[in-house]
Amino acid sequence: MTASPVIASEKDLITMTRVGTDRIDGHMPVSHVRLLVGAMLVAFASVLIFLAADGLALPMQLALMVFATTLVCWTIFDLPETPVALGGAAALAITGAVEEEAVYAALGNDIVWLMLAASVIAAVLQASGLVERLAFRLLARFRDVRRLFWVVTLTIFATAFVIPSTSARAAIFMPVFLGLASTIGRPGVTRALALLFPSIILLSAAASLTGAGAHLVAADFMRRTGGEAPGFLEWALLAAPFALLTSLIACGLILRFFLDDADRRWRLDVPAVPTEKRPPSVRDKAILAVTAIIVVALATSDLHGVALPVVALVGALAMASEKVSGMPFRKALKGVEWNLLLFLAGTLVIGEALLSTGAATLLAERLIGAFSLIGKPPAWLVVLVAIIVATFAHIVIASRTARATVLIPAVALPLAGFGVSPEVLIMITAIGSGFCQTLMVSAKPVALFGGMEPPAFSPSDLLRLALMLAAPFITLLALMALVIWPAFGLAT
Repeated sequence: MTASPVIASEKDLITMTRVGTDRIDGHMPVSHVRLLVGAMLVAFASVLIFLAADGLALPMQLALMVFATTLVCWTIFDLPETPVALGGAAALAITGAVEEEAVYAALGNDIVWLMLAASVIAAVLQASGLVERLAFRLLARFRDVRRLFWVVTLTIFATAFVIPSTSARAAIFMPVFLGLASTIGRPGVTRALALLFPSIILLSAAASLTGAGAHLVAADFMRRTGGEAPGFLEWALLAAPFALLTSLIACGLILRFFLDDADRRWRLDVPAVPTEKRPPSVRDKAILAVTAIIVVALATSDLHGVALPVVALVGALAMASEKVSGMPFRKALKGVEWNLLLFLAGTLVIGEALLSTGAATLLAERLIGAFSLIGKPPAWLVVLVAIIVATFAHIVIASRTARATVLIPAVALPLAGFGVSPEVLIMITAIGSGFCQTLMVSAKPVALFGGMEPPAFSPSDLLRLALMLAAPFITLLALMALVIWPAFGLAT
């Protein structure tokens, strides 16, 4: 039996991860270096945008300057994402780059309402403990480590369609991980499980339109650029196979390279939860029934004509009913990630400014003009470049939604000027940004499982897995975009 790890706070984790990096060569503190580099980049951007670049109207200049400043704040200054996004939105309104109503309207955007409703549903599922109990009942049927890992992968994958937040899923599955680790009592298996849970949580998020805020930002960009955004079912048809395959690949890599043969064959006895022997209660059945109805209603939105946010809102009201779940709606609202919702609203305003002022279009035209001297690249190369940039952008930009907000106008839309479908480039940018498990601070699920005491895995373990997973991730996403998606009507 191993002692139950104690989860460190995210702040403590970041501190531990950065130990020894507070000074460079014993001289200037890193914070001072960040401040100096960031200030120089902002000054350079202001000179380039306001003085060097020609043909830019004032609204374009303001939109680009706010965009550049928020990017520096997120990456170099390492400031919190939400205040920066809201500050950028406010700056756009104050300077007149966008109307003040655009800032207020962002809070009423259908994306924000969809995430609000989905967060309420997730809060009810998390508070009920139903997912945790069902997971234990399912896993109790398997008696060796190899089979257990595959079933854990499929179980986590299935939750991507009903729980929109990767952080919420990590919190829900943490007790399952602790129970399994304590029962198995083998350090090697504990390390592999600690790598498996956050990896599958992050990779499987690509399967669902509501699996990440970045997906909703991508759908909004598709609509604003004149394209057709995929619905809940369409997104699942396009992205779920990729999410499932990458999740299975990650599981196979962990089994093969982080466990020896004895660990893989180890027989185990999964502990029963206190409620396991009794049949599901009436309340459990009601929650399951409402959840199933919500998923079906979301998937058939095109048939019944009710918009996704309205479907999710009705479902949230039903789930957060005392007669259904026993949880008052007021209590369910406390589980909503308001920080994420406000962050989404702020980034939507920034994205809207880049599009409405014509700044994104101008960036695309000038990028195409710069590359016209060397000829038009083939479509496969354009797609590959977009995927590689999106895959490794998490090393620079920690927030997945922020990555989508930055990469879509700065990378996807300009690359679309080479004749590649903007919808395809936007989608692969959003999905590619889901690869965020190279560093301990790259994603909250990784921070949660990696910040235990004693540590379940080391940063080198995480980096090793990421390096092994990057090549199949990039290759498979390119295959989906160039071969599979055109068969479903999303031509490259």
